[in-house]
Amino acid sequence: MGEHAPLREAKLRALRERANRLLDEYANAGEALADKVRAAARQIPGLRCARPEQEALDLHQPPPDTDLSRISIIAADGSQINPNRHAPVAYYLINAGAICLFPGEAPQEWVRSQLHYGDDLYPGGTLISEGAVALQRDVAERTALLALVEGAPHQGIITLTDGPLELWGAKGRDESGSFRQALQRYLAALRGLHRCGAVTAGYVDKPRADLVLRLLELAAAPEGDLRAAVREGAFLGITDWALFAHRLGPGERSAVFGLQSQSEQEYTGPLGLHFFYLNVGRAGKPYLARVEIPRWVAQDAVQLGRLHAVLVYQARLLGERAYPYLLHRAHEVAVVRREEQEQLTNMIVLELLRQGVPVEGASHKQAVKDTAR
Repeated sequence: MGEHAPLREAKLRALRERANRLLDEYANAGEALADKVRAAARQIPGLRCARPEQEALDLHQPPPDTDLSRISIIAADGSQINPNRHAPVAYYLINAGAICLFPGEAPQEWVRSQLHYGDDLYPGGTLISEGAVALQRDVAERTALLALVEGAPHQGIITLTDGPLELWGAKGRDESGSFRQALQRYLAALRGLHRCGAVTAGYVDKPRADLVLRLLELAAAPEGDLRAAVREGAFLGITDWALFAHRLGPGERSAVFGLQSQSEQEYTGPLGLHFFYLNVGRAGKPYLARVEIPRWVAQDAVQLGRLHAVLVYQARLLGERAYPYLLHRAHEVAVVRREEQEQLTNMIVLELLRQGVPVEGASHKQAVKDTAR
C-alpha cells in the first residue's frame, strides 16, 4: 500500500486540477448545465448528481450578520437496539432524543422510546433487518421534530438532524412495503414542518459524495454521449471535497445545488431536495460539511441565511472538532449505551418469568463472550 501511494496521489492530484479547471470554466453556465442534467436524466435511469440552481458554481458566500439570540433551534437524533438472535429475548428499540433551545430559556431535553416485540419483529414474515430498524429511527427523528415544533410557542424554528435529509433504506428489496410506508410518514412530517414555517436541514459531517463532480462530467461530455460520460466516471477516486475545500473560506458556503436523483418523484414541490457545502474549519485547515435542505428553504434567502449563520456558530462551539453543538447534545440524549441495553434486556427477562413465560436464554456463543468480557 505504501509503495503504491505516491503514484496514486499523483494521479488524484491531476484529477483534482482538471476538475477545478472545469468548475472555473462552467461557473456561470448554470442554466445550460441544468438543461443538460435534465436531458441526461431522461437517458440515464437512476442518474444522481448536482443540478445548478440560481447561483454561480464557484460561489463562496460568508454567513450573514444575524442576531442568533432570537433564533429557536431544535436538534434531534436517534439510536436503536437491533434484534439479536443471540440475545436471551427477541425485541428491538427505537430511541429518539432532542434538544430544544429557545430564546431566553435554558435548553430542554426530550426523549421518547418505543419497544417493539412479538409480531413487530416479523414484517413481511421474516425477522426485521437492521436497515429496517434504522429506517424507523430516521422517521422517528423527523416526526419528533414536527411534534416539538407544533408544540413550541415560537415561529421560524430551525430544526436539525444528523445525516442526509433524503430518506435511505432497503429501497431495492422492499418486499413488505415497509420502506414505502416509512417514506410516506417521513414526507408527511416534512410537509408538517413546511406548514409550520420551520427551517429543516440534514447535516452530513465529512461528506464523501461526488455530486458536483458528476455534474462536471456531464458538462464536459458531448450532447450525444452523456450516458458514456457517466458510465466511465472520469473523476473516480476524488470527491467534491477536492472542489470546495480550498475555495470556501472559514464559515463560507458554496452555491445551493438541486439534487438530481430517483427520489425527485417523491420529494415534490416545496420538499424538493437541495444541498450546499459549508466550511466549518479554520484558516489553513478547511473542514467541510454537506447540508441538505428542502426547496422551501433553498428558495428563501432569509431562512437560508439564518440556517447558515446558526450552523457556523454551533460548529465553532466545539473548537477544533467543528460539529454543531446541539446535534452533539441530541446524540447524548438519544444514545442507548451498552449497560442500558443490558439493563433493559434483564428487565424484560424478569417480567416474562414473572408472567410464567419461558425464556430461551442467550446463545452459547453469546454466553461464552459474556463470560470472557
